[in-house]
Amino acid sequence: MGFEEHVQVALDGLPADLAAGLENVAVVVEEESPDEPDVFGLFEEEPYLPAKITVYRRPLEEEFGDDPAELQRQIRITVLHELAHYFGIDEERLEELGYR
Repeated sequence: MGFEEHVQVALDGLPADLAAGLENVAVVVEEESPDEPDVFGLFEEEPYLPAKITVYRRPLEEEFGDDPAELQRQIRITVLHELAHYFGIDEERLEELGYR
């Protein structure tokens, strides 16, 4: 399974009520963050634009690529982590929940 497919599986696995709450948000895959090359994902929100969740391929594959099941799990965690920011959950609460 390719990286983008793992991201899609994570999105497809969202509970229906959570998925129904997503409006005007794009989820994209990019190679790496130009500002923080080791970060796994990023949530961005700009006025008058759709919210954007970026999942970064290179750092996730470098860290977990030799274990396909763990890579898929970490991609799911990254997607959920960034979606939590979309819903207003901050880093401190995510850490408490184990989604650091």
